[in-house]
Amino acid sequence: MRVVSLACSNTEIVAALGCADLLVGVDSHSDFPADVIKDLPKLGPDLEIDVDAVAALKPDLVLASLTVPGHETVIEGLEAKGLPFIAPSPETLEDVYQDIDEVAGLLGVPERGTQVVAEMRESFQPPEIVTGPRILVQWWPKPVIGPGNLSWTHHVIEAAGAQNALADVAHKSRPFTDEEITGLAPDAIVISWCGVDPKNYRPDVVLNKPAWQDLPAIKNRHVYTVPEAYLGRPGPRLVEGMKALRDLVAEHF
Repeated sequence: MRVVSLACSNTEIVAALGCADLLVGVDSHSDFPADVIKDLPKLGPDLEIDVDAVAALKPDLVLASLTVPGHETVIEGLEAKGLPFIAPSPETLEDVYQDIDEVAGLLGVPERGTQVVAEMRESFQPPEIVTGPRILVQWWPKPVIGPGNLSWTHHVIEAAGAQNALADVAHKSRPFTDEEITGLAPDAIVISWCGVDPKNYRPDVVLNKPAWQDLPAIKNRHVYTVPEAYLGRPGPRLVEGMKALRDLVAEHF
């Protein structure tokens, strides 16, 4: 079976299922596992996938995604080429589990999917009552973008024993004004900028933001970093994001 992955999360799901040998091409953002993707054809960034190059690989299955705004045009290209694909669009952790099970079934390893999901479920045991700090996860600094309650990240935050500062926002994610963030008064801000190497995350940009100097997170210097790969990709490595947030909460609150 020949499989093409057009999203980091899909690539990581395939690898976790023990099916990395089926991959014949990946999107240009896929970077894990490094030994799996290093020699595979790169088919372009998520919104600029070379659909002709995908078709040339003669895939039996393309794993696309609708978690990235604008990816619809890629889907249209796949449909125009008559390529077999699925395009997960998870919102909750339960959706992520279902997507892993679906991919496992399509790859002929349903039992492995069951195992991966069971291991994730065991890790994601949220406390009965969440009373931890109110955390704002920041996907992007300008404009500020963060995940609302229609995002798997919301559930990851709760499983870590914290509260999503954007819990009342019925969106997957959206931009926020400085005034909105001021009104939310988060206890901590976690930088998880999309498409930026974590080595280049800059807490000083957040700490020195003039409009936020009265926020509890800024006053107490509770600004931290967690790689977007651990919070923004709906796959098995969300467990790493939850553990990072749990450690943060235990150490600083």
